[in-house]
Amino acid sequence: MLEIDSADRWQVYFRLCELGIPCRCSSHQPLQVEASTPQSAIQVWSVVMQVSKSRIELADWLDNCWLLV
Repeated sequence: MLEIDSADRWQVYFRLCELGIPCRCSSHQPLQVEASTPQSAIQVWSVVMQVSKSRIELADWLDNCWLLV
């Protein structure tokens, strides 16, 4: 379970809907997501990272990925 700021929660919700990932979000309620495949789980993780991490943190994460290749 992840906590996402209420403004970011809606951004995540709309993006996941665009990706075709089933989810529900009501006012003052947590975002509920159905990630039934590994691909959808990775997409959820990616969308959440985009709204919850700073640009520097995301760049550092990407740099570390390149070091593993």
